[in-house]
Amino acid sequence: MIPHRPLIISLLLGFQAIPSSLAQDFLPPQPVWHGASERLIVPPDDPWITPAEASGLTKTPDYDQTLAWLKKVDGASPLIELDVFGRTAEGRELVVAVASKEGARRPEQLRANRRPTLLVQAGCHAGEIDGKDAGMMLIRDIAFREKSHLLDKANLLFIPVLNADGHERASEWNRPNQRGPIRQGWRTTAQNLNLNRDYVKLDAPEMRALLRLLDDWQPSLYLDVHVTDGIDYQYDITYGFHGWDGDFAWSPQIGRWLDKTLRPGLDAALKNAGHIPGPLVFALNGRDITQGISLGHYNPRYSSGYGDLRHLPTVLVENHSLKPYRQRVLGTRVLLEAALKTLGANAVSLKAAILDDSAARPQRIPMNWGRGGGGQRTIDFLGTAYETYVSSVSGAKEIRWLGEPKTYPALPVRLDKAGIELRRPRAYVVPATKPEVIERLKWHGIRMQTFAQATTLPVSMYRLVDPRPDSTPYEGRHRTTTGVKLEEHVHTFPAGSVRVPTDQPLGDLTVVMLEPQSTDSLFAWGCFPEILQRTEYIEGYVIAPMAEKMLAEDARLKAEFEAKLAADPAFAADRRARLRWFYQRSKFYDQRYLLYPVGIEYPSRRGRPAAEDATGSSK
Repeated sequence: MIPHRPLIISLLLGFQAIPSSLAQDFLPPQPVWHGASERLIVPPDDPWITPAEASGLTKTPDYDQTLAWLKKVDGASPLIELDVFGRTAEGRELVVAVASKEGARRPEQLRANRRPTLLVQAGCHAGEIDGKDAGMMLIRDIAFREKSHLLDKANLLFIPVLNADGHERASEWNRPNQRGPIRQGWRTTAQNLNLNRDYVKLDAPEMRALLRLLDDWQPSLYLDVHVTDGIDYQYDITYGFHGWDGDFAWSPQIGRWLDKTLRPGLDAALKNAGHIPGPLVFALNGRDITQGISLGHYNPRYSSGYGDLRHLPTVLVENHSLKPYRQRVLGTRVLLEAALKTLGANAVSLKAAILDDSAARPQRIPMNWGRGGGGQRTIDFLGTAYETYVSSVSGAKEIRWLGEPKTYPALPVRLDKAGIELRRPRAYVVPATKPEVIERLKWHGIRMQTFAQATTLPVSMYRLVDPRPDSTPYEGRHRTTTGVKLEEHVHTFPAGSVRVPTDQPLGDLTVVMLEPQSTDSLFAWGCFPEILQRTEYIEGYVIAPMAEKMLAEDARLKAEFEAKLAADPAFAADRRARLRWFYQRSKFYDQRYLLYPVGIEYPSRRGRPAAEDATGSSK
């Protein structure tokens, strides 16, 4: 028999094994908490007690136990149905629980009741599993404990675990910054992919399955439940979305609804239940909170950014990792019920907001959000006290949180700023030679027309300027940044190529995915590496006499070359660079080198740049 891992470590270090209950004594002090939400826990002898409640909300069940409990509820309640919507990389079933008055089994049945649908997603990062156990409590209360009235005005979709493979990579030693549960799952999938970075590129089967679910079931509101790391503060349930307190949103009407309708409902319910809700923020300097915090803006690789861009109201819930698991789960349970109530009571106004944003066709789409630069406001921040000390381990000043509530009045809040504005063309044309790009567009539900035969079109195309692939991989890919120069071409696209119009509800997403300067474009995610390689060359003994002839026959070229020599000493001293300069201007040069193969149709073909920085100047 192999000894338990902590015992092995302890024996190697020469002291007694650390009990699970004490394994996180290195965390900051834990304030005592009690709240009205504790009444949501059922008695120990309740036949429908959840596995987490049975442990005193200190543990979370494994995946098989989770599914077994949900299947038991499905078999006993006419309100709850389970649906398998995909499989993980290791082959596990991905399950969604569907709760409706009619007991709808299929998407079309749910849509037929004409009520809005709340989608609650847990376990995207499987160690951050609060949403699973809170959602199971809500499902139980709807099915058996007089909460069925919540379905009178809204439906519920509940994904208990999106990252099921990571969920089963459980250990007591996975998340050192988080207080419970005792065993926690892993952040990434079996393919080591972070699902909350995969919303655009769609490398993970779990994420492709999720997007099919979004298209099939068409939720009206999407909650993605996580647990955050970072500084200590008083808030136990924090959440964020674009449009918070007037912040920028790609879907401004939805952002306004989330801020003015949903947020007050959630905050009131949480406060009444003894919790402290707050905005999702991050410290500018984790060692000095007085420098301020960042409200943050999320590019579409993240759930909240992606939902905003595709006009799906989306909230990123981030419970505070230093609060006890019991407190976090109960706060999440309150939040989920409040979201379902608020959605049902305000369905008409939310539908109007979604329709308005889906019909909008902004001519410029801000993108590439950077930290800071977007202005500043202040907040009376409910933090905790701390002190600094010189650590004998790091040899530098470290921070020690004291667990004592402390309000930081008028704390600066930094807002982010877009680094670029993408102009909206009429359409893009993606060649049949890029089937993986066409496939990803289809996975997102983007509409397109397929060419039945080869088609020659006048289009604008980008020539890449100084493309720079990253030397180290990120999320399984070598990302690339680039500048662009717009050119006019008459290009033949083979049969099977597609024309993708931007006059569609997902047109904004189309622009972000196909403009190479966008930080979350398919080009940036490494889907076009072949165009970065030059595949034809010329020998020096060939280009040298050819260049001499070119200079003799072209006075303008001669003047340009002499000016280059005078202005650039490094170029003048570089034999290869000088010869390459002429090769690039010869008829032998590969004219498709660094040519982005996607055609662009503009309403007026005058070579207008498709990308501008935030000041409006061409990049």
